[in-house]
Amino acid sequence: MSGHGRLALCAFAATVLAAGALTPLVDSSTWLVQCAFMVGVVTGVGALARRVPLARGLTVGFQALTMVLLLTLVFTKEQALFGFLPTPEAVREFGRLLAEGGDDVGRYAIPAPASEGIRLMLIGGVLLIGLTVDAIAVTFRSAAPAGLPLLALYSVAAGLSGGSGGWLWFLLAAAGYLLLLLAEGRDRLSQWGRVFGGPPRPPGRLGAVFDPAARAPVRTGRRIGVVALGVALAVPAALPALDGGLLAGAGAGNGSGVGGGGTISAVNPLVSLQDNLNQPEDREALRYRTNAKDTQDMYLRIMALDRFDGTSWRFSQRGVEDVPSTLPTPPGLGGGVDAKEITTTVSAAGWYRQNYLPMPYPASKVKIDGRWRFEPTGRTLVGDRGQSTQGVRYEVTSLQVNPTRQQLAAAPRPPAALLREYTQVPSVLPQDVRKTALEVTEGASNAYEKAVKLQDWFALDGGFTYNTAVDSGTGVTAITRFLENKEGFCVHFSFAMAAMARTLGIPARVAVGFTPGTPQGNGAMSVGLRDAHAWPELYFEGVGWTRFEPTPSRGSAPDYTLPETPTDTPSDTATEGPDASAAPSAEPSASESCPAQAQRLGECDPAADAAALPPTDGGTPAGSVLAVVAGVLAALLLPLLPFLWRTRVRAGRLGLGGRESGEVTAGTLAVWREIVDTAWDHAIPPDGSRTPRRTAERIVRLGGLEGEPAEAVHRVAGAVEQVLYAPVPRPVTGLAEDALLVRRGLGASAGRWTRLRALLAPRSSVRVVWAVTEWWRTVTGRWTERRLELSRRLAAATARLRPARERG
Repeated sequence: MSGHGRLALCAFAATVLAAGALTPLVDSSTWLVQCAFMVGVVTGVGALARRVPLARGLTVGFQALTMVLLLTLVFTKEQALFGFLPTPEAVREFGRLLAEGGDDVGRYAIPAPASEGIRLMLIGGVLLIGLTVDAIAVTFRSAAPAGLPLLALYSVAAGLSGGSGGWLWFLLAAAGYLLLLLAEGRDRLSQWGRVFGGPPRPPGRLGAVFDPAARAPVRTGRRIGVVALGVALAVPAALPALDGGLLAGAGAGNGSGVGGGGTISAVNPLVSLQDNLNQPEDREALRYRTNAKDTQDMYLRIMALDRFDGTSWRFSQRGVEDVPSTLPTPPGLGGGVDAKEITTTVSAAGWYRQNYLPMPYPASKVKIDGRWRFEPTGRTLVGDRGQSTQGVRYEVTSLQVNPTRQQLAAAPRPPAALLREYTQVPSVLPQDVRKTALEVTEGASNAYEKAVKLQDWFALDGGFTYNTAVDSGTGVTAITRFLENKEGFCVHFSFAMAAMARTLGIPARVAVGFTPGTPQGNGAMSVGLRDAHAWPELYFEGVGWTRFEPTPSRGSAPDYTLPETPTDTPSDTATEGPDASAAPSAEPSASESCPAQAQRLGECDPAADAAALPPTDGGTPAGSVLAVVAGVLAALLLPLLPFLWRTRVRAGRLGLGGRESGEVTAGTLAVWREIVDTAWDHAIPPDGSRTPRRTAERIVRLGGLEGEPAEAVHRVAGAVEQVLYAPVPRPVTGLAEDALLVRRGLGASAGRWTRLRALLAPRSSVRVVWAVTEWWRTVTGRWTERRLELSRRLAAATARLRPARERG
């Protein structure tokens, strides 16, 4: 095996061995077998390209193209042209799979199920690492730097898996890298011939092998290996702790994903909330109907973030179970609180994909098809193994809890365990947060009054401004900055109020979901992306988790947080909002005289009026249409490039001619080259060792030519001999017509597949690759010559400037 072959084989082995470190991340290792085969194909393409040989850049380019075609064949076959050529639909499918994989990474605990999205991320990443290792170690002949991508692959795997099986995978990855180093060392030494150690070897020793000069390459290789292995050990230990989903510690759950009574963990779901609020158009995500008399409290809750670690609010890792026919009684809810049972039917849009089911809180019964699991603590439903809300329809029976102010004010102390868990704040939380909370709630005699004072301070009295363009940080720094600048959106308001409530000893968490939405003419409610929202939930014993609304001009404050009024219909003001927004009015929209109560409900905010309008779809942007059209045209033209190039070359060759000696020779030879390439396209490869006459006989024999096409070949061959050997070349007419006659004759005698191949994928088009390779060699050769010439000139100039004494 050649040196290139050994290096390529070792690069392949090193990549596959390092990729094994990723196997603890998923519950199936079959992807690794598929990945190893695909890496082998990419490596083989590189080996073939180097044997041609092609320029280094072209070799890497062909390998990258092979990688893309393989990924297309495996993951987007149905959307691809001929099953392997990427199309705009295939590219969109890749994007969907990557987004799905990202969601699965954030949703599942280790080991996660090998969904299509996760498989694409794993296989695509390993293929990219394998291509990089092969390019560095084999194509560019530098094995030592190739350890960096291998180190990155192992380090990421070790950091995510929490060291699961770390020593085994570390030894395998290290062995692969050392094999690569040894193969390169052997190849380099073989280029110098045998290594001699100087004096004759003494008896009983291996002579030259033990000589210090001979051992130098071995020592260098050992040093490189030791340094690389040391870095591989140190980097995973120095990586910052990663949390959430696949980024959580290994072995945190009992099962794979959420199945079989396992656990579920998730990353912060608010990553896209700010993007949703800033969408240029409000796309409808959900539509629902309910028998509730008042929809102002119909918040659709997705999940609750109950753990604050100083960097962000997070969803704790919880156990899940099968969805019971009737959900358990909500925690803390007593029998003396008014709770009306309502039924809501929800339909999710076909594009809306969410792994957690939006529901009114607290739900008591859910009717839905598919693979769903129930998390009792947060009272959420989560999709199992790829299940999502995409296009689903479901029915939720829930309780509309309406506590009185007196019940909340008289709530007893919560259970000790709940109080301890939901009042924890990180030690890094600045004391100013608690100090501000104490100042705001001064004079309050119970937890309920403190909560209302906090809500009113954020929504009305504190001078805060609602702004979705503010940075959406969620840690203690973001809370401190928010309290200073007094500007933010629902994430900042809810996070800050929940943190301040905890400092006051009130159990608090943050809920994520949607506000009630916009009423439609048919009685349904439409919920769009701009209805995405976050709000604090505070716990009161006897009532349970209770919603508060500190965000100004968003949602509606619950009735139990509003001051008592003498009117007999205290909810009239609250129900005025949807009716007023549904019908146009000639009255001024807002003024300085707008009452504080109406401001709290968002009735004076022009943005709230606009949000009440049904979402509109402006259609696909023109830029997207042009991009898709350009992509489709490119996909159609790409397979036709050989045909177009061959047609252009044929027209150029057959169009040459002239009366001057040089023009006659060039035109005749161009026609002859066209006949040779035409024969090559029809599976008769050229043979440069034959004379034109013998070549013509060979084309006639192998091409099965008879009659006029055979005579045409011989005429052109005679014209070639005449212009090459005659003292004065004479022009011969009709050569272009003879070439076309030969082409028709070869096509008539060839089979259907050969004719189609000659038309769409002519073999002679490989001359383009040869030409590009030759051009690259010429360019690099000239650059090398210029660099050497510059080095010689610099050396000569340095010698001239050196003092005569030093030169002597």
